[in-house]
Amino acid sequence: MSNPKETIQRFTDSGIEIKSLYGPDDLKGFDADQELGAPGSYPYTRGVHEEMYRQRLWTMRQYAGFGNAESTNERFKFLLDAGQTGLSCAFDLPTQMGFDSDHPRSEGEVGKVGVAIDSLADMRLLLKDLPLDQVTTSMTINSTASTLLLMYQLVAEEQGVGGPKIRGTIQNDILKEYVARGTYIYPPRPSMRLIVDTFSYCAENLPSWNTISISGYHIREAGSTAVQEIAFTIANGIAYVEAAQAAGLDVDAFAPRLSFFWNAHNNLFEEVAKFRAARRMWAKIMTERFGAKDERSKMMRFHTQTGGSTLTAQQPENNIVRVAVQAMAAAMGGTQSLHTNGYDEALGLPTMKAAKIALRTQQIVGYESGVADTVDPLAGSYFIETLTDQTEAAAFAYLEQIDAMGGAVDAIEARFMQDEIESAAYAYAKDIDSGQKVVIGVNKFVDEKNEPTDVFPIDPQLQLDQVARLQKIRAERDQSAVDAAMRDLEAAARGTQNVLVPMKEALRHMATLGEVADVLRGVFGTYQPGG
Repeated sequence: MSNPKETIQRFTDSGIEIKSLYGPDDLKGFDADQELGAPGSYPYTRGVHEEMYRQRLWTMRQYAGFGNAESTNERFKFLLDAGQTGLSCAFDLPTQMGFDSDHPRSEGEVGKVGVAIDSLADMRLLLKDLPLDQVTTSMTINSTASTLLLMYQLVAEEQGVGGPKIRGTIQNDILKEYVARGTYIYPPRPSMRLIVDTFSYCAENLPSWNTISISGYHIREAGSTAVQEIAFTIANGIAYVEAAQAAGLDVDAFAPRLSFFWNAHNNLFEEVAKFRAARRMWAKIMTERFGAKDERSKMMRFHTQTGGSTLTAQQPENNIVRVAVQAMAAAMGGTQSLHTNGYDEALGLPTMKAAKIALRTQQIVGYESGVADTVDPLAGSYFIETLTDQTEAAAFAYLEQIDAMGGAVDAIEARFMQDEIESAAYAYAKDIDSGQKVVIGVNKFVDEKNEPTDVFPIDPQLQLDQVARLQKIRAERDQSAVDAAMRDLEAAARGTQNVLVPMKEALRHMATLGEVADVLRGVFGTYQPGG
């Protein structure tokens, strides 16, 4: 017979044991001035702004993108009318992989997981009637990030919006593609060159643009733990800073425009601790390792998206509650912007109804829950402060291992991060299968019969129309001007000139995204895992 006083061991998803009760003994030696400081001050544990949401709520940036540019433009306007405060754009796989819509490898994928953008003409339609001097835009794009950024800049300039007024973010985080997601084109080292060129170009031409969103989101989606998410992402961030410094850039010239992108999962307290630990870690690293002097270089500003991998196809309405919990974690953890997922995203792209409920979810969190009334509302909790310290220590232990390998690029090439994520994902799946990890509607409180859910439709005619527009552009453009610009692009790629300068001219003359990528493939080669 079991002892009735025996307590069940509980752990976070990162394997940190959770005690039944926390008290002063758990924080012996804790120096609040050193570890917390004040909000808006080093080490930024409590947030990057003094007043946080009392001054202004986080940017409500709902992710959208499907079909062609006209369809996504309509969704953008619908979300702005519903109260969204920033744009966030998803691109289809061909666009992410540097293929035009009429390429054989694009067949069946045009407009499926995001919007198809082949040329400047598409970008004009995507941004039609949107006030680019007032709205900030986030673009989830990596291998072709520089190309999409330049198209955005060209459209803004056509609207009369100059470089200093253009605000937004490109993800541009290629290292996590090798780790977790797979939409890479070129090998790691030339890809790093493209990123550094983007840092330099934006410092000179687009000073208000966030040049990279160093992304833990997809690392977590691939199955990592919360600790692995921040450790591997910060390791990638260190690699980007080192590459920029090696190219001769001063840390305080580019670091203030670095941003991060985190996932929010269901364990409310682990997620809040994760966000707080990550901010403190980055402040220490930028100060102690890189000698940053500008306080903006030390601030980890980040966007958060609720966890797509946590959504279930079974009882999909339950996902509304999951998303609400995750949104609360992001808000209490001090995010600067937030996307909340649609409840139907385990089944397909979000319908208009699901997208509106997702936006309303974070509006309710922001305006009704009270979490925005005070800064860092969980600070001082024995549990939260202990968990923040433990998360930070575990993540720094990973960073020490990665440093010993030579840094993030070497660790990726050795498959260290990939193997660690795969092991964590396997362990998590086993816990669900065994019932040790409860997922409502999947392995507990299961319905014998699931009600059908409306799924967002993709019209196959969109691909035909997109290809027809692309071919018309090729037929009507000044081919000699395109050819000359592409020769300049190739020369820059083979030399040391910033490739974004000739790339912009090529795009202005209606070179396509796929053609630009093909020129760079010819110079840089393509990446083959394990090759």
